[in-house]
Amino acid sequence: MTLNGSLTVPETATVLVLFVHGSGSSRHSPRNQFVARQLNAAGLATLLFDLLTREEEAVDLRTAQHRFDISLLAERLVHATRWAMEEPATNQLRIGFFGSSTGGGAALVAAAELAHDTGAIVSRGGRPDLAGEALPRVQAPTLLIVGGEDDVVIGLNQRALTQMHCEAKLEIVPGATHLFEEPGALDRVADLTADWFVHHTAGKGRPL
Repeated sequence: MTLNGSLTVPETATVLVLFVHGSGSSRHSPRNQFVARQLNAAGLATLLFDLLTREEEAVDLRTAQHRFDISLLAERLVHATRWAMEEPATNQLRIGFFGSSTGGGAALVAAAELAHDTGAIVSRGGRPDLAGEALPRVQAPTLLIVGGEDDVVIGLNQRALTQMHCEAKLEIVPGATHLFEEPGALDRVADLTADWFVHHTAGKGRPL
């Protein structure tokens, strides 16, 4: 299969962040594109890609069949990560995952499988609870970002946090709802994300 994506690699990049979008979204998500531009400005490489083929997207739009298939989404992320680890433009970069909504769960499942190759994870309004039994196996430092008005997802993230054995932190953005559409909310997400990846991955080289 072929999955479409957009790769941006600043000249000084030492980290590649793969974006794992949420249910019903794609690489064209304006929120993820905004965060990606902020990461690029901070010197981080980014890969935004579609987790589903065009045919699968068409089916999902009608039936929502694939958007909660965390195993499938995580598998696609694993394949994209292995592609990036072999691609000449990115094979020297340390790997990070940025997941949104259901993509947060998929990122954690993939990180548990790629334990030695994942440097850090950030989840925005994510569903880490969907990672299930993979949560205790995640080794990469993980930042969970949730809007202060997103009560249900706050609870899900708090419970997931108690199951994780890696370095993990929950950051609540005051006044923000699930999509972080309030003025300044997404800017805060981008700042927290860039700081997390720079602090936990930049300059440390590819994991062995």
